[in-house]
Amino acid sequence: MNELVRITPKDSVAVALTALPAGTVAHYEGGSVTLLSDLPMGHKAALRDIAKGEAVIKYGFPIGQATEDIPAGAHVHTHNLHTLLSGARDYEYHPAHLRQEKKAPAAFLGYPRKTGRPGIRNELWILPTVGCVNDIARALAHQAQQWVGGSVEGVYAFPHPYGCSQLGDDQNNTRRVLADLATHPNAGGVLVLGLGCENSGIEQIKPYMGNYDEDRVKFLVCQQAEDEMEAGLALLRELAETMRKDQRVSCPADQLVVGLKCGGSDGLSGITANPTIGVFSDLLTAMGGSTILTEVPEMFGAETILMDRCENEALFQKTVHLINDFKGYFESYHMPVYENPSPGNKAGGITTLEDKALGCTQKSGSSAVRGVLAYAEKVENPGLNLLSAPGNDLVASTALSAAGAQLILFSTGRGTPFGCPVPTVKISSNSPLARHKKNWIDFDAGRLLDGMTLQQLGEELMEYVLSVASGKKARNETNGFHDLAIFKQGVTL
Repeated sequence: MNELVRITPKDSVAVALTALPAGTVAHYEGGSVTLLSDLPMGHKAALRDIAKGEAVIKYGFPIGQATEDIPAGAHVHTHNLHTLLSGARDYEYHPAHLRQEKKAPAAFLGYPRKTGRPGIRNELWILPTVGCVNDIARALAHQAQQWVGGSVEGVYAFPHPYGCSQLGDDQNNTRRVLADLATHPNAGGVLVLGLGCENSGIEQIKPYMGNYDEDRVKFLVCQQAEDEMEAGLALLRELAETMRKDQRVSCPADQLVVGLKCGGSDGLSGITANPTIGVFSDLLTAMGGSTILTEVPEMFGAETILMDRCENEALFQKTVHLINDFKGYFESYHMPVYENPSPGNKAGGITTLEDKALGCTQKSGSSAVRGVLAYAEKVENPGLNLLSAPGNDLVASTALSAAGAQLILFSTGRGTPFGCPVPTVKISSNSPLARHKKNWIDFDAGRLLDGMTLQQLGEELMEYVLSVASGKKARNETNGFHDLAIFKQGVTL
């Protein structure tokens, strides 16, 4: 077995598959190199001498510039490699002309909805319009647990600190996200809980909801109720009674929308877990389903790959704006666009944002980009979609949920326990993590290094997703972890 993996023949570095001591003659496909220092798992070694100022190549693309002469066998990381990224730039469209063979959709057991795609859960959600009623929402959710059972699969409150003292895009985004979640197919019943004097109250949110099922969505303004707990519980009981009639039925997988996210990544994420998700994405979109890739700052350095996969010129231009507008967001606060990776990423072997981005975008597979979405915009086009949202795990995962994702595939090399409003399936990049954190990890992509093929893992992940869509609980659900975070950019009054 090789100790290193060189991802493409162009690469000037290779990645350690396990921790290797100095002096090891480390083999990779096509050659070997003697390590000059200890090399942790997921970290990079130079395969040849790299001159100061030369671009370092990984995934077949530059991941930064050498800040000193780097001899063959040396550890390549933050001490001798620096990003090449800068601010907004001009791009040219070089369409890849991708063709995808269509597949007959597989099936899952879901809950039909009058207003759109089926749900993969039948949960009762309580959505506060403003942080002032968060504790009321929590108290209502606690008392409403008495109705959980049968087709009522859970009762959850989603507190957040917003809904008032906001202006402009922040106020609009709060309204849109809450409206998106109020009409989400995984919610068999929703109580929208307002205070009564907030900027983004019920009457302000309703216009964003479009065509909603009045049997499934109820509203309560706490200032107007003599006893808001009594009134809220009465509405929740009514919703639960409606939900008890629901049953799972066979639904085609072209009705699935799956969010793609990574967090706590390591140097193996772009080699195992993210490419496995990429195979899954290609399989689902070939069936007519939809996937959504987000984390725009973690596309910086790999954006041209996505741009060239855009189905047409209009989508290319939208992707250019997606990238440059997010860079402008950083610059408007006088912050560098490349203030990433995180300390945990670096400890796991990721050095620059380009390094992270080229691994991150592996989740998108190889199919064409068929949609580019603004923050809080819902998916309309089947196929691969790009969504404007930051890299923060919970903010991005909430954005994926609001865009219509019924579940999220979340790859990680370091591990994370969190869950967002929808099932959040954790996929480990390495098997030691899967063994160590069995209570967090749902799927082990590290098996790619033990002889499984990428295609086998992708097909197995598809079967796993169909089982989750049919009711199998993800780890975040069995742990009871469900949270929500709305993107905030501007001032607070």
